[in-house]
Amino acid sequence: MPSTSRLRNALHQLARKLFALLPQAKRHNVYRSFVDCDPEPNKRLVLKIAESREELEACFKLLHDAYVSSGFMTPDPSGMRVTIYHALPTTTTLCAKYDEQVVGTLSLIRESAIGFPLQRIFDLTSVREKEGNIAEVSALAVHPRFRRTGGTILFPLMKFMYEYCTTFFDTRHLVIAVNPRHIEMYESLLFFRRLTSTVVESYDFVNGAPAVGATLDLKHAPEILRQAYAGKPLRRNLYHYFKETTLPNIQIPHRRFFTTNDPVLTPKLIDYFFNQRTNVFAELSDRKKTLMHLIYDLPEYQSVLPPLPDKPADAKVRRHQRFSVKCPARLIGAADQKAIPVEVSEVSRYGFRARIGRKIPTEVWLTAVIQLGTNEVSRLTVQAVQESAPNDHHYCGFRIGEPDLVWRKFVTALYEGHTHSDLDHATRFLQ
Repeated sequence: MPSTSRLRNALHQLARKLFALLPQAKRHNVYRSFVDCDPEPNKRLVLKIAESREELEACFKLLHDAYVSSGFMTPDPSGMRVTIYHALPTTTTLCAKYDEQVVGTLSLIRESAIGFPLQRIFDLTSVREKEGNIAEVSALAVHPRFRRTGGTILFPLMKFMYEYCTTFFDTRHLVIAVNPRHIEMYESLLFFRRLTSTVVESYDFVNGAPAVGATLDLKHAPEILRQAYAGKPLRRNLYHYFKETTLPNIQIPHRRFFTTNDPVLTPKLIDYFFNQRTNVFAELSDRKKTLMHLIYDLPEYQSVLPPLPDKPADAKVRRHQRFSVKCPARLIGAADQKAIPVEVSEVSRYGFRARIGRKIPTEVWLTAVIQLGTNEVSRLTVQAVQESAPNDHHYCGFRIGEPDLVWRKFVTALYEGHTHSDLDHATRFLQ
C-alpha cells in the first residue's frame, strides 16, 4: 500500500495534468482567484533595501538554498548564491524580514555596461525600441516557512518591487527569465508578455534548467490591471493593492536628491562577498574585469577589484555613472521664447545628459534651471553638444559654461560617495 506522501504526490501530479488541459483563459482565471493581498500585514513584517553585510548575506543564503533545492544551481562552499550582477551599483536587492529574519528577497538589475543575465539567451530588441529604462527581476526566493501561506511574503515583496521601480528606480520595463512551470503565474497575475513563444531548453545561469523570457511595461500596467481586476473584492484586487494601498511595512529609502539608484556596497563589502567568501571576481572574463574598473573608478576600490588584464581596455566602452538621476529641469533661451522642459538623467562635473522632446540647437547658450532635490535648485549656463548616438532622438548632452555653487557641491558629493547613505550625509551642508 503506497505511503501517504506518495499518494499525495501522485494526486498532485494528476491535478497539475488536468489543470494543464484547461484553456489558457480559464487557467489564468483560476490563478487570479487565488490572489489574497492583506492590506494590513503583520507589523512583524518589514520590507526594505538589503544594505548591511548581515542582510545581504542572509538574502544570498536564502537564495542559495532555494536554488539548490530547485536544481537551479549546485551547492556552493560559501552557502550563498552571489553573482557579478550583485556587485553592480545599479542593482538593488530588496528583502522581507519577519521578526528580524530575512524570509524573502529579490534583486532588481538595471541595465549597465555588463548587461542583464537573460540577454545571453533572449533578444531584448523589441523592449529596447521603446523609451524607458529596463530592469531584470532576478534572484527571487521566499523562505520555505512562508511558501504555502497565500502570498504572505510574496505579494508584499511584489508591491515593494512595483513601488520601488516606478517611484525610485526610474524603470519602465521589467524583464524576467523563469522556469516554464512558473511563467503562467506572471502572465495571469501581473500580465507579463513572453519575449518569444519558444522555451529555452537550457539556461546556464540556472544550471541548465529550461527558461521562458517575459516583459512588463510599467507605463501601461496600471490600466491593464485595473480592467482585469475590476469588480474583484479588495483582497483579490492587485490593481487596488499596487496602486491604492499603502503598506506601512515598507521602508522607503531616504533620498535628499533625485538620484535613481541606491548603491550599498562599500569596498569592504565588495571584498567580503566577491573575493573572500566567493570566487566571483577571480572567475570574471578580462572584459568584465575591465568594466568593473570603469564602474568603480575611485581609488578606494582599486585594491578590492580583480587585477586588470594585460590587454588594454576597450576605449569605446562608455564609462558608467555610479549615480544616475531623474531631475526635472527647464531650458530658457531668449526672453520671448517659452521654456523647454527636459529631464536630467546623468550628470558629470561639467555636463549632463537629459531626456528631451525636441531638437536643441547646438550653437546657442541657454539657461538651465535644474531641480536637484526637493529644496535644491541649480541655475546653469549650458550649451547642447553632439550626442555619441545621433539616432537617439530622446536624449541630448549639455556642457556647462560655469557650474554654480549648488551644482559643484552636489557633484562633488556624488563622485566622492560610495553608497546612497554617503551621498545623503555628504550633502547635508547644502541646507
